[in-house]
Amino acid sequence: MPDHAIHPICAFDIGKDGTATPLNASWPTVTVDDATAYRWLHFDLVDPALEQWTRAFLPAAASSALRQSETRPRCDLHAGGLIVNLRGVNLNPGADPDDMVSLRLWVTDRLIVSARVRKVWAADALRQQIEQGAAPASVGMFLAALTFGLTKRIENVTVELEEEADAIEEDALTRPQDLGSRVAECRQSVIKLRRFIRPQKEALIELADKKNWPGDEAASVLLNETANRTTRSVEALDATHERLSATQDHLDILHASALGRNSYVLSVVAAIFLPLGFLTGLFGINVGGMPGTTSDYGFWIVTGGTFIIGVALFAVFRFAKWL
Repeated sequence: MPDHAIHPICAFDIGKDGTATPLNASWPTVTVDDATAYRWLHFDLVDPALEQWTRAFLPAAASSALRQSETRPRCDLHAGGLIVNLRGVNLNPGADPDDMVSLRLWVTDRLIVSARVRKVWAADALRQQIEQGAAPASVGMFLAALTFGLTKRIENVTVELEEEADAIEEDALTRPQDLGSRVAECRQSVIKLRRFIRPQKEALIELADKKNWPGDEAASVLLNETANRTTRSVEALDATHERLSATQDHLDILHASALGRNSYVLSVVAAIFLPLGFLTGLFGINVGGMPGTTSDYGFWIVTGGTFIIGVALFAVFRFAKWL
C-alpha cells in the first residue's frame, strides 16, 4: 500500500467507443482493461506523491524525465514508449506569453501520463473536451489534438509579434526617438520563443514519424500538419527577428547621425569662439603697457572688434559650406 494518496489534475479512462470515465482511485495504476482504449493521467509536479508514484509504475528514465525541473522539447523512444517534452505559450493571468510553460509526457500505446508546473491551456482545453464527451479516439489522436492546441496558441502569439514589428517599422519613419524600448522588448520576446519552438519543431517531426508511432495513419497526418505549422512559426519568428535587427540598425544609424551632426555644430561653434576667447584672454592680463587702459572707449573698441571677428568667421564658414 502507498504511504499516501496522489491527486491528479485529471484522470480518465477513454473507452473504445469514445466515452470517458473519470478515475477516482487514490493510487491509480497504469493498466487498463480490454474495453478501454487508453488511460490519461495528468499531474501537477508539486504533488509530493508524484515521485513515489512514477517510480512505482514508470520506467526509471521516464520517471526522471517526467519530474525534471528544466526541460527542452524532445521526443525519444524508450522501453516501448515515448518520452515527450513540449512547450506552450504562457497564457496564465499576469504572465508573459513568451515565458513558455512545459508539458512532460510518457506515452505508450494505451497510456498517457503528463505533468506540468504551470497551467497549460492546450491540455486544459483537451480536458474540457473529454469531459464534454468528445475524447480523442486513440493515443495518436490525443497527441495530435494536444500538439495542435499548443501550436495554434503559439501561432497567435507569433502573429501578434509580427504585427508589432510592422507597427515598429512604420513608427521608425515618423517618430524613431520613441522606439528603443519597444524594439528591445519585442526582440526579447522573439528570442525567448525561438529558443523552444525550434527544437519543438524537431520533436513534432519525430512524433509524426511512423517509426515512432506505428499503426495510426490519421494521427500521423495531423501531426505532420502540426509540425509544418510549427515550421512556419519558426520561419515567421526568424523573419521578425531579422526585421527587428534591421530596424535597430536603422535607429542606431539615426542616433549616430544625430550625434555626429551635433558634434559637428559644437566643433564649428568652438572654432568661432576660439580666437574670440584668445583675444579676451589676451586683453585680460594685468601687465604694464596694455593699450587702451586709459581710454574711455577701450572696452567698446575691444567688444566691437570681437563681434566683427565673430561675424567674419561665421560668414567664412557659411561660404565654405561648413555650416
